[in-house]
Amino acid sequence: MSTTNDATPYYKKATTILFGLSLLGLIIYLGRDIIVPFSFSILLAILLLPSVSFLERKKVPKVLAIIVVLIFAMILIAALLYFMTTQMMSFADDLPTIRQHLQDHYLTLQRWIREQFNLTVREQKKLIQDATVKMKDSTPGYIGGAFLSVTQSIMLIVLLPIYTFLMLYYRDMIKKFLVSVFESRHEEKVREVLRESRSIIQNYMIGLMIETASVAALNSLGFIILGIQYPIFLGVLAAILNLIPYIGGLIAVVFCMLVTVTNTDEISMVIWVAVVLGIVQLIDNNFLMPKIVGSKVKLNALMTIVAVLIGGALCGVSGMFLAIPGVAILKVVFDRVEELQPWGNLLGDDITVFEQNPIIKKFTKVGRRKPQKKAS
Repeated sequence: MSTTNDATPYYKKATTILFGLSLLGLIIYLGRDIIVPFSFSILLAILLLPSVSFLERKKVPKVLAIIVVLIFAMILIAALLYFMTTQMMSFADDLPTIRQHLQDHYLTLQRWIREQFNLTVREQKKLIQDATVKMKDSTPGYIGGAFLSVTQSIMLIVLLPIYTFLMLYYRDMIKKFLVSVFESRHEEKVREVLRESRSIIQNYMIGLMIETASVAALNSLGFIILGIQYPIFLGVLAAILNLIPYIGGLIAVVFCMLVTVTNTDEISMVIWVAVVLGIVQLIDNNFLMPKIVGSKVKLNALMTIVAVLIGGALCGVSGMFLAIPGVAILKVVFDRVEELQPWGNLLGDDITVFEQNPIIKKFTKVGRRKPQKKAS
């Protein structure tokens, strides 16, 4: 409880907080094209900060240390992109064979529809043509959206290293600003929030990379055992798609099944692909994610789902990825501000914290009857 004699009703405080959060959401939605690249650069800068600090302690000049670490990080990202590109080119070389398999499956599907639904081949083609006409009417919008997405991706690739370099170069100035913008009596709390936020993001990003590598290895191993084509490519791609919360795993299953069905006539093989991905998802959700990633970010499942949905509504897929570290930082702030501690408890995964709150204790005692003494 606050020690100040503030007579402001709680509903007014709650209204102010909710209004502030709504205003923050509106700002994020309107400025997402600027905020999203900037947020990714903050995550990358915090992730690379230990390496930069290590080089600086070895008497490497500040600018040179940042450039070396950034170049090494960009090389790793470029190597991953090169691997995925070569695998996709190998996949593209087999497109004629894949097209023939698709044609065979399409004819089989036509026969099955004719037998089950009494629709002739001509009627099926007529339905497909009608659907194609409707899709053509909305094609310009899809082309414009795709062009906009490609443009935003290029801008992100160009701006990310620039933003990251500037964040690392001016990190001391930014830290001094964040400390000095608050009153001097809050200096220690602000420094503690900055330290803990940096630690959480570093641990979260490292845990996420370990989890993604583990999922990719398990997927690839399972596909190699099954003997399907492009096992490593599909395994890595499924692991990358798994970074998209909740919907990424479903997209990976559908895509891997479609690729497999175009390369084999055995339906059982397609089912086994789904089984492998399902088993890996169970391992990931019940062991890898809670132990490797979940232990770094102390958020409960309900608030995580809500945060991911809100992030997706505000900034799309990028917002879904940024939602978890963003809410983790909010929890660190809430835990350090006395009036916002109940909100921090709501985001956390420790239910017993509420029992230690004096307000909760007061209300849980209401209605309880003291045990009556037995009559002598």
